[in-house]
Amino acid sequence: MTVNKPLAGEKAVPSKRRAVLLAACAATLAMTVAACGGSSAGKTTKDGFAQVAQTDGAVTVWVDATRLAAAKQYQALHPEVKMNIVSYDGDANGSNYLQTKVQLFNRTGKGWPDLVFSSQNNETSWAVDAGFAAPLDKGLIPAETLSGFAKGANDVCTVNGTVYCLRNDLSQTVLWYNAPLMQQFGYTVPKTWEEYQALGAKVAAEHPGYLVGDAGDSFTPEIYFWAGKCGANHITGPKAVSVNTGGPECIKMAQLMDTLVKNKSMSTSGVFSTDFAKNEKDKVLLMPGPAWYGGAVFHDTLKVPEKTISVAPMPQWQGDPAPSVGNVGGGTWLLSQHSAHLKAATDFLKWVTTDNAYQGEKAPGFPAYAPAAENWLKAQAASGYFAGDLGALGDASSQVWPDWGSGQFSQEAVWAATVKPGMTQGQSIVSLLPAWQDSIVKHAESLGYKVSQ
Repeated sequence: MTVNKPLAGEKAVPSKRRAVLLAACAATLAMTVAACGGSSAGKTTKDGFAQVAQTDGAVTVWVDATRLAAAKQYQALHPEVKMNIVSYDGDANGSNYLQTKVQLFNRTGKGWPDLVFSSQNNETSWAVDAGFAAPLDKGLIPAETLSGFAKGANDVCTVNGTVYCLRNDLSQTVLWYNAPLMQQFGYTVPKTWEEYQALGAKVAAEHPGYLVGDAGDSFTPEIYFWAGKCGANHITGPKAVSVNTGGPECIKMAQLMDTLVKNKSMSTSGVFSTDFAKNEKDKVLLMPGPAWYGGAVFHDTLKVPEKTISVAPMPQWQGDPAPSVGNVGGGTWLLSQHSAHLKAATDFLKWVTTDNAYQGEKAPGFPAYAPAAENWLKAQAASGYFAGDLGALGDASSQVWPDWGSGQFSQEAVWAATVKPGMTQGQSIVSLLPAWQDSIVKHAESLGYKVSQ
């Protein structure tokens, strides 16, 4: 087994160069397709694609720092499997490293990893056309295994009805809250957004300084606007998106957030900022956020004591019969069509996404595979850290609103460049909705998307 990092000079591509690189990809599409397809000589069509001759060599697996432990665990449990484990950035923050390298490998005809983890949910938006991602539901992964994933979990992996990746973990949003403080203040956990806003006003008046949420992160729209059914990011096809930030659900959520920001019961610092950790970490009463907030934010970053944090369902608009939540992150695994070690690579892929040895017992995030998620929830409850039942996490896993998608453009980058600066200058979110709309449209069109508004 070898563990290494990309060589010097192979740095992650800054996100601001994303559009330039993608445009370059489009410009070289013909050459890329030719390189991907290559000659059919020596290939056998099986499992829905032309497979190269198989060998007994080492399986090359690319992982980020967090998933490195999973690859090492598999290697320890399967010492007979030869593995070349490569550590890279996992395409964190939309670095675009994987796509850039695949473009190079397609041109040179060599270098593709057998299997790769990405922290992004939009890799199939380019990896299928580039001839990199192998179809998984044509024979490689059994239907019974695929059916075990949470409802909608692999939607981001599905292109024209074919599954091209497997979801590693889910990042469904829930309502985290400080159970002892809620009891001390005599408050009831809100079930609707209207109750949530009213509680924020009450907190501002009765316990100034305490918070019911945070609007300072780049993924803020994925927490609030996605959960609130704002039609800002409806991916309707491989290269089509519907954008409407002026719809009633968008306006209602923006008005709610503006009210809470104004009365200071909603922070604008960002949960990972130094300012938040220094001044507000002990003031969190409520906090809508993804499943990974429990460990990454409350336990690891803010150092909240055990038996303090509990979880409740995400608030819903009053009268809405269909519960909906947002999603912030989660990762995917892609298997290469160029792999000469498909049997070993597929075995690792199934293990890392479904086996309790990792997903059910040691994974840091909520597993996308439902049986492993059940085990994971039991392990979290047994840890003794959380206060109360964690069932809301399981319920939310199948409630992610399907009309917000994962395109090639980053909603987080758009929000950070368009809305966050305006908020910092004191502008209301409602007033920034048109600018948000315009920015999304321009980003999408620059990448060749057909935009409907």
